Amino acid sequence: MKVEKAYTAIDVHVAGEAFRIIKDAPFIHYSSLEQLDEQFPRVYEEVINLLLNEPRGFAGLNGCLVVPPFSRDADAAVVFFNHGGTVPLQYGGIVAVITALLETGQLSEKESNHYKIETVSGVIPVTAVMENDEVVLVKLENEPCQVVETNVSFSHSELSQYSLVQADQLYAIFDKGSVPFEIRVEDLSELRNWGKSINKEFSKLSIKVTPVLLDRTSLNTGVIKTVTLRGDNFIVRSPGFGATAACYTSLLSKDLLSIDQPLENESIFNSKLKAELTKQIESSYQFTFTCRAFITGMQTYVLDPTDPLAAGFLLK
Repeated sequence: MKVEKAYTAIDVHVAGEAFRIIKDAPFIHYSSLEQLDEQFPRVYEEVINLLLNEPRGFAGLNGCLVVPPFSRDADAAVVFFNHGGTVPLQYGGIVAVITALLETGQLSEKESNHYKIETVSGVIPVTAVMENDEVVLVKLENEPCQVVETNVSFSHSELSQYSLVQADQLYAIFDKGSVPFEIRVEDLSELRNWGKSINKEFSKLSIKVTPVLLDRTSLNTGVIKTVTLRGDNFIVRSPGFGATAACYTSLLSKDLLSIDQPLENESIFNSKLKAELTKQIESSYQFTFTCRAFITGMQTYVLDPTDPLAAGFLLK
């Protein structure tokens, strides 16, 4: 085997969502994190294909490039990316990165347990608690969320009503009571067909919206179950930080949940994210998330110049 290029990465999952963390990407010149983010899809196109595409990756894999921070207050800086290019902020990625840096010794543990990660969306404070050299608890706050519109319907469609909520992106929250299937792996085919129909309707409106199906039958115990569909009809593997915040905001705005009631969101395969209301300013809500990440592997990925699948492929 000939090795043309090699990249070392740490794989981490956060509530089932996979992140691949890279520290040794090729050097390029940049004077700010924003400039690196802007250049990234073009300059690192080959790296994205090599590390995220199959046969080394898969359609739901997220990437994180860790670099030295520009801000004096930050402990590290991160550029988030996926198959489509860079992403301004991924809360799950923050959890993955702080866990990987601390558990591999690339970042020294602080007595305060308080750290800061620089992103193009700003410096994100995060609390990470370690026990026996392992990160056992991570807490962070999201940006304020608010309901944009309720009881929205598609024109000339039998699909159910939804609420629009602005969180890290715009979410459309649908009630599970309007569909004849459950949020479970056994009903995966029905869930995907439903998501395709919803995304088709939103494509007609020419707006970028992320659909979330919400099951609140166990809300009296502070538990909900959701499934989130991306625009490419790919099901998000975790409950999702943004989706959880959007659902929490929608429930609070409808007085279906007490403001002092923490919320636990379960995914289609029962991974969980916990959130509690931190701050309310008029119609905006801000939440604190509590979760944990797990390192699943440390690998060196290589490119053989004779490999006919050097650019990889994606099956969705």
